[in-house]
Amino acid sequence: MKFLKFALLLMTALLLSSQVHAKFETHDFATPQMESDYNSLVHELRCLVCQNQNLSDSNAELAQDMRLLVYKKLSEGLSKDEIVDFMVVRYGDFVMYRPPVKKATFLLWFGPLIFFVIAALVVFSYMRKQKKEVAATVNEQQQKKAHSLLDE
Repeated sequence: MKFLKFALLLMTALLLSSQVHAKFETHDFATPQMESDYNSLVHELRCLVCQNQNLSDSNAELAQDMRLLVYKKLSEGLSKDEIVDFMVVRYGDFVMYRPPVKKATFLLWFGPLIFFVIAALVVFSYMRKQKKEVAATVNEQQQKKAHSLLDE
């Protein structure tokens, strides 16, 4: 009975492990500077498929293609800035973690600040309204007490 359970467990593990495979990308860099540029680019460019992951962290097929494209462009002799410009033209400003401040990205840069200011104003006005209501309630109670003392 134990052998049967062990065999069943082993078969299940083997069947499930056949679906697991890891892909390792290896690139041969001509210079250490080229490798450094590649690493900084794949960390500073965003995967367009994944939520908030850079190219080095993503396993999506698009990210793999983009990493290969970065490697090819570096091998062709393009600089980091030229590669970033190429990627922005091809994929848009969203491909960068730190897009430039311009009309199209204004809300991206300053939207959180604008929403914070609006939220602060709403909270401030709500607290001010609550304070006025508490003050009015206290005044009514004091007036009732005063009237009852005068009636006696």
